[in-house]
Amino acid sequence: MAKEMVGPPPWTDVGRHGVFPDGTHDEIARFNFLASLNVHIQTKVFPGNRLAYEKRVLPRFQAEHGREPQTRHELRPYMEDDGYWQTWSSLRRSYMEMRQENGRAMVLRQIDELNAKARALNEGDPNLELDPDLEVPRYLTGVDTHCMPGSYYTEVTDDDVSAAANYDCGIFATTGGLLGRYNDGGGRAMVAWIRANAPDLRPTRILDMGCGLGHNTVPLAKLFPEAEIIALDVAAPMLRYGHATAKSMGVTNIRFIQENCERTRFPDGHFDLIVTAQFWHETSRKALPALLREIHRLMAPGGLHLSLEQPHYRGMPAYDALIRDWDAHYNNEPFWTTLHDMNMVDEMVKAGFRPEDCFETTFVGQIERDFAKDDGMDGGKDFGRGGQWYGFGSRKAA
Repeated sequence: MAKEMVGPPPWTDVGRHGVFPDGTHDEIARFNFLASLNVHIQTKVFPGNRLAYEKRVLPRFQAEHGREPQTRHELRPYMEDDGYWQTWSSLRRSYMEMRQENGRAMVLRQIDELNAKARALNEGDPNLELDPDLEVPRYLTGVDTHCMPGSYYTEVTDDDVSAAANYDCGIFATTGGLLGRYNDGGGRAMVAWIRANAPDLRPTRILDMGCGLGHNTVPLAKLFPEAEIIALDVAAPMLRYGHATAKSMGVTNIRFIQENCERTRFPDGHFDLIVTAQFWHETSRKALPALLREIHRLMAPGGLHLSLEQPHYRGMPAYDALIRDWDAHYNNEPFWTTLHDMNMVDEMVKAGFRPEDCFETTFVGQIERDFAKDDGMDGGKDFGRGGQWYGFGSRKAA
């Protein structure tokens, strides 16, 4: 009888492809430690916040205001003043920094080799199109997103893939393996949604806006092998690595193009299916309406748009919203808090969609049970690691 796995999978079980970094004994040991530490923080330390809230913070707030807190904003200073919150928050932030330090050190140690592997797969291939003159938007250059040095776009050498390789080799530690061997859980969740809710969909052209390194694009390419898929991003390292990765896995129907998704080159009504995955919470409030208008412009009559995201805060108790808002204040996700206060159906209508064509939904995680075990890292809630995601989307009348 096979022994049931306890804790996150070891780093050595993460899926390999043609440009995935190699790890030394110590680098692997650090990633395994960090993955276990993250599970411990989330399952053993985190629940104490609720106890601190109920036993200390809430009574103090009620004594001063004569009522329970109505918003996360008025609750925040009270929780931040509590020693337990401070301990948990410090542990979580320290984990995030250590995860980045280990991944970046691993990648920079072998950067020449990784760049050479990617270059061999990318050189001369029309499915990779980069624009060295593209201006990366200020809302991306102004922050090291989720503590990643240089964020997604910074290049430290010619033909650089280091930002993407760092992201790829360490995300399993952040998610406890719940995104699967190839960290493509979001894409597989969208595929499952399409199979269940749009089984007759046969797109000829698909657009993935803000594709990153293509984790969530590849499952769509496999579902629709006859379709032409355009994967757009502003970050050249992500696109180089993403194209090389997909090609090394035998996926050749994706064109990776460096372009600002607010203003694309494609004609009106060009795409039958437009998707985003974990895109909007790293997008500024100013850019968001322009991006939705571009989706509306690009969608073909009868087309479908799907966006997989973190959950909104509407109707959520102040304590739960405060917990979910941690990343906005401590993990370099400045647009997180504003997005999750928004009603995306209202925003889609403002962008030109009819109200009856807009919807909210849930994407159910497709956990690979032989690879990762859900140890309750999300505490029974949707924290975007693998159990489920919030979704919204729209259709365009034929």
